[in-house]
Amino acid sequence: MTKYGIIGYPLGHSFSRGFFTEKFAREGIDAQYLNFEIPDAGMLLDVLRNNPELRGLNVTLPHKQAVIPMLDELSDEAREIGAVNVIRVRDGRLKGFNSDIIGFTESIRPLLQSHHKQALVLGTGGASKAICVGLKRLGLEWKYVSRTPREGMITYEDITAETLQDYTVIVNCSPVGMFPKVDQAPAIPYEYLTPRHLLFDCVYNPEDTLFMQKGRAQGATVKNGLEMLHLQAIASWRFWNE
Repeated sequence: MTKYGIIGYPLGHSFSRGFFTEKFAREGIDAQYLNFEIPDAGMLLDVLRNNPELRGLNVTLPHKQAVIPMLDELSDEAREIGAVNVIRVRDGRLKGFNSDIIGFTESIRPLLQSHHKQALVLGTGGASKAICVGLKRLGLEWKYVSRTPREGMITYEDITAETLQDYTVIVNCSPVGMFPKVDQAPAIPYEYLTPRHLLFDCVYNPEDTLFMQKGRAQGATVKNGLEMLHLQAIASWRFWNE
């Protein structure tokens, strides 16, 4: 039986395993999707050696960058972003891809309007790089927002009413507001938001985050990361089988 799976640590509840197990059952695909909870990215080689039927892997935290030296090839997107979240296994060769950019751009594109020209990206972790590349491809300028002062970025305290007049798209790439800390939200001045604003939260659990609730209360358009996650999974399957 063909195998697919995900590597990460910890994995906890895996969206990917549920998604692909349902897909295989629904479409009559003779395959199995497994969770490989490995604390060290170097253990990827053990996973491959012990599971010769593996044809593809998803990669999640904290291994998205650490696996790169073990790969034979990278897609253009993975190289540009500097992170891999999909690995295709074929004829003993490993190719890394990044589906974050596809999931994000396809999810946010229908909501963009002509006045959406500049975006604030909240958080500077691994996911934010893919988001920034996606925004660039969509024709938007962007600026990082960090909790601490860093060159080329602004802090949350720097966000003013004037800032939000120009930056009408706000993407939360931080884990703030994720279950179980659902009573938290990124520290932006929500009172200055208007119906011209678009708030995209990469968090999908809970489906309606406090970030989204506060934006909606000001008339802003809001969306969570659930569709992005589905689109990423669909892209993974395409990468594995192309």
